[in-house]
Order: sequence, then C-alpha cells, then structure tokens
Amino acid sequence: MKRSFDEIWKIVERLRAPDGCPWDREQTNESIKYDLIEEAYEVLEAIDNEDWNALEEELGDVIFLAMLHTKIADDEGKFTPDDVIDTIVRKMIERHPHVFGSRKFESQDELLENWERSKGYGIFEKVNFSLPSLMLAQKVGNRASRVGFDWSNGEDVLKKIEEEVEELKRAENRDEIEEEIGDLLFSIVNFARHRGINAEEALRKTVKKFVDRFSYIEKRAKEMGKGVEEMSLQEMDSLWEDAKKERRDDKG
Repeated sequence: MKRSFDEIWKIVERLRAPDGCPWDREQTNESIKYDLIEEAYEVLEAIDNEDWNALEEELGDVIFLAMLHTKIADDEGKFTPDDVIDTIVRKMIERHPHVFGSRKFESQDELLENWERSKGYGIFEKVNFSLPSLMLAQKVGNRASRVGFDWSNGEDVLKKIEEEVEELKRAENRDEIEEEIGDLLFSIVNFARHRGINAEEALRKTVKKFVDRFSYIEKRAKEMGKGVEEMSLQEMDSLWEDAKKERRDDKG
C-alpha cells in the first residue's frame, strides 16, 4: 500500500504531540536548520553515486524535515501547512506566465530575465549568502550575466585569472593575500561558468579524487608494514603516481 503526504503530516503531528517524542517536541526551526542542509547534501551524494534507492530515501528525509519545520512554525502560530502550499503555488504560477498564461519568450535568456524581474527586487537582494562559497560565487556571476555585466567570452576570463595570479604574487601581507585569493577564486568560478561547469561540483570531484588517491597510499603503506606518517615525502609521491596510474588503468 502506497503512503501519502497526509500520512507524513500525521506522523509529524504525533511526534510533536504532548505525549509524542521528547526529542521532536523540543526542536525549534533554529535547532534543526543544519539537519536540512545535511540531508540536502546526502541527496547530492546519492545523485553523484547514481544510487536511486538512496536518492529515494534521502528525498524522503528532506520532505520529512520540511514538514517538521512547518509543524514547528504552525505550533508557534507563524504559518500553517496550507500557507506554505498556497505561497509556493502562487509563486510558481506568477513566475511561469509562459506555462500558466499567454506570455511567450523568444529565448531562455529572455525567460530568465523575466524570472528575475518577476521577483520584484534587485538581482542580488535575495541572494543567500549562507550558500557554500563556490556555489554563491557562481550564482552571483549568473545573475550579473543576465543583465549584461559579464565577460564576452571564456578567453577574457582566463586573462583575468592570469592577472589575479600576478596580483597574488605581489601581495605582501595576510589581508592582501586573502583578498587576492578571493579575487582569484571568483575569477576561476566565472571561467567555469563560461564553460558550463559547476565549480562546486568540479572542486568536490577533485577533493574526492585526492582522498581516493591518498587512501591508496595508506593501503600500500599498510601492506608495507608502516603508517603513512613513517614514510618520506618521496615515498608518498611515488605511491601517489602509482595511484594516478591505477586510476587511469581502471578507466581504460
């Protein structure tokens, strides 16, 4: 028998009832805000791994947490589940006049421009600065691009990256170095955007690749009867190259 959204809401109500779960009853929107972030990243991991059973489960966790946040707000008289549904329905209809109305757009860029205008505020006014930094930088770059404030092509961004590298070399103190690193990272993110690359995803893959290769070093070190902390940098570099070769062979 398939379950319904109503049943999830009934479970949330039961957990928050006076005789429900002590932990759930004590939670606030503040206390579980990072739980929602954690669950969202578990959704990303399931997608990356193409693990559809895990994705099904993790999406359920996200839905449950969204309902728990809603129930907490409802208990405090801030808004109701119906308010949440009404708000998102109205927002989606208003922002998609080409689907729910007669408006026509000639291109995706024109559609996106209308999307920004339909929000009724400046392009950066509602940017969520709590996003991971690379994701935030890409979103800011995308929004600036929609109003024409952008490099004309990726090659121009590469020149900007080279310029920022030179400025970083000339930086003399910690504050200057921090600023130039930020400028360099922002330029790299913009280059990724021009090439249709998700910078957050690119870095995540590189970090995972680094961890996989270092795990290979740890494994080989154990086979040699020693810990990595006992190895010289030269030994680790040699195993690092072996790990790279093994990864290429696995792909072949």
